[in-house]
Amino acid sequence: MDQNQLQELLKIAIRAAEVASIKILEVYNSSDFQVNLKDDKSPLTLADRESHRAIEALLKGTGLPILSEEGKSIPYETRKQWKHFWLIDPLDGTKEFIKRNGEFTVNIALIENQTPILGVVAVPVTGDVYYASRGAGAYLKRPDFISPISKRTPADLSRKGLRIVASRSHMNEETEMFIQRLDSPELISAGSSLKFMLLALGNADVYPRFAPTMEWDTAAAHAVINEVGLRVFRQGSEEELLYNKPDLLNPYFICY
Repeated sequence: MDQNQLQELLKIAIRAAEVASIKILEVYNSSDFQVNLKDDKSPLTLADRESHRAIEALLKGTGLPILSEEGKSIPYETRKQWKHFWLIDPLDGTKEFIKRNGEFTVNIALIENQTPILGVVAVPVTGDVYYASRGAGAYLKRPDFISPISKRTPADLSRKGLRIVASRSHMNEETEMFIQRLDSPELISAGSSLKFMLLALGNADVYPRFAPTMEWDTAAAHAVINEVGLRVFRQGSEEELLYNKPDLLNPYFICY
């Protein structure tokens, strides 16, 4: 896919994320979230459903397949034929949404041969939109300006005082043990894919995730992270996360 095609798709993805954000805020500012429980007992709200519909309506015009939690039953035999497809999370951080703390996002990624080559992470409450495409850098779009996100230098894990970003909802013993091995770390908490964006902006150094995530949770942010010079490595490996696997569950990972 050439750069012109990529930029046209990026415009559509940004528009889709912004429209979805509006739909989410309509529910967020109402009194009825219509919360249901999914099979794994995690919550699903009216905002998830409205966001998904808005994104799908805009992306389907590209002619590319769309994969999200709602489409996770698509057989791998079908999916593995896809060279390019959209991987979306209409509302990342549903628990944060229900808590009304603002730390939730809309994630839209374009995958090429198991790698995210375009990513959009929108923050409905602030109107911020982080986006990136392969070889074209990463940007932060706010209601009144757009600015490039500077390249980052990967952290030295032996350095004193590293800023470690962790989930508000998913801190566990394995993560705590990783943090305890570091030299005088500072802990920063955040929800959803905003954890990755803290690293992209240089406001944190390391994000260890030793708890379950799905491919749609990480793909869009992964594209942004790569364009600022950082990586998302499988735990204990120098290989990055891959997408469109037979099992859509991510392995544990460290981003730095």
